[in-house]
Amino acid sequence: MLLAIDVGNSTTSVGLFDRNKALCFLASLDTDSRKTADQISVDLMNLFTLYHYDYTCVTGAILCSVVPPLNFMMEKALTRLLGKPPMVVGPGVKTGLNIRLTNQTQVGADIVADAVAALEKFEAPIVTIDMGTATTIGIISEGHNYEGGLLLPGVNVSLEALSRRAAQLPDISLQHPKSLIGKNTEECMRSGIVYGTAGMLDGIIDRLREEFPGKKLTVVATGGNAPVIVRYCRNEIIYDKYLLMDGLWTIYQKNK
Repeated sequence: MLLAIDVGNSTTSVGLFDRNKALCFLASLDTDSRKTADQISVDLMNLFTLYHYDYTCVTGAILCSVVPPLNFMMEKALTRLLGKPPMVVGPGVKTGLNIRLTNQTQVGADIVADAVAALEKFEAPIVTIDMGTATTIGIISEGHNYEGGLLLPGVNVSLEALSRRAAQLPDISLQHPKSLIGKNTEECMRSGIVYGTAGMLDGIIDRLREEFPGKKLTVVATGGNAPVIVRYCRNEIIYDKYLLMDGLWTIYQKNK
């Protein structure tokens, strides 16, 4: 069994695969860089207990992180729990991608995993949209070339900034708006952030299509906020909840 962990800025996703690539469970924990290796180990053990699996059956682990201060403790916890260190997505790990950036080390490990999974499932050119704390957009061309991308504030980050900087605006959660035109402050904020983000993505996708004239551009979205936003986009966007986890599985197999 393979344990795959993605440490994001807000949440940490923990997935367990069986030998046939079936996802046994996918859980989510708060990301807390103050936790010790022992605390992380206990959290992971509790997840295995919750989902009725035995962590001693895990034969390997792969770690993907965009929170460097937590990397050492996470590696230490996994080594203590499983008896051997995890594979860490980073420089030197085979991905099959030709990263065409001026500084390849600046590509987030999560974006690499998204791109690897997208290439396994779809034909290039592909646009990946990962909607977490930040909204990250990656562009993959033919020949497994990762061309670069765009970085935007995440939906919740935008909502929090709006509430904090405007004295009369309340804190609200991300939900589906009742209609395009809001009838009170909360509805106006919710409609604005959802339709505004959807319109922004549509505009970017339209412009990206111009970069690949005459070719069909596949757009795939993942991340916690994607299900709410994607349904309001006018472009065809495939939602794949397990895109990043599938990418970690593939990277592990390439390097096992």
